[in-house]
Parts: sequence; structure tokens; C-alpha cells
Amino acid sequence: MIGVIETEGGCAAWTFPAEPDAVRTARQAVRGQLRRWELDCLADLAALLVSELVTNALRHATGPIGVRLVRPRELNGVLLVEVSDPLPDPPRERVPTPEDESGRGLRLVAVSCRRWGTRPGVVGKTVWFELAVPE
Repeated sequence: MIGVIETEGGCAAWTFPAEPDAVRTARQAVRGQLRRWELDCLADLAALLVSELVTNALRHATGPIGVRLVRPRELNGVLLVEVSDPLPDPPRERVPTPEDESGRGLRLVAVSCRRWGTRPGVVGKTVWFELAVPE
């Protein structure tokens, strides 16, 4: 892990090198932060979706991968999760055939979260998703 930043405004952010260990480390960081925020109910799903997006970043981009969480208090009961990488091209959701070895990550994100999308950054892009916090 390159660094972790937690701001008082209810955000936590990490930067990971583009190495295979980034997926495991990102999952652990997300789970740990959600436990600290007492959002254990979202930890497994958020970690799974982050691992899919970090894997995509590793597969298609080079350079550091950023992960950022924004607490629900800031967003009216929604956890915002962002994964950034230096590749400017947005990911494409596709429908894999049963024989395909890959191509299910974005579909999993799309069906598992409240909303998701991409936006360009100064360098690269950010893929984000929202998870509703159960009441």
C-alpha cells in the first residue's frame, strides 16, 4: 500500500501500486475501514466489488490504483466507493458467454449496487458505485 489518508470529512483513501497484491490489500483495507465505521453489513459486498474493479485496473492500466470511500453521513445513507487508475478509457460492460474466462466484473458491479458509473480524471478515470446502507 502506498498510502492511506483518512480525512475528518468522512473519507478514507488509499493508493496501491499496480501489482497483483493490490487486490488483496485493497479488499483488506476496505473491510477494515468499514468495520471502523461500524458498517460491517457492507464490508463483504464492498470488498468484492472493489476487488473486481482493482483487478480490471491491473489488467488494463499501468500505474497506481486509487481506492476511496465516502461515509454515508456525507451522502444521505449511501456509501460511495471509487476506484481510479491512469487509463483514460472507460470500462465497457459486456455480456460474457459461459465459456468466457473473464468479463463478469462490471456486470457484477452493475447488478450489486444502487448506481455506478465512470468519470474522467485529470489523469485517467474513476469508476464509482454506491451501496445503500440498511436502516
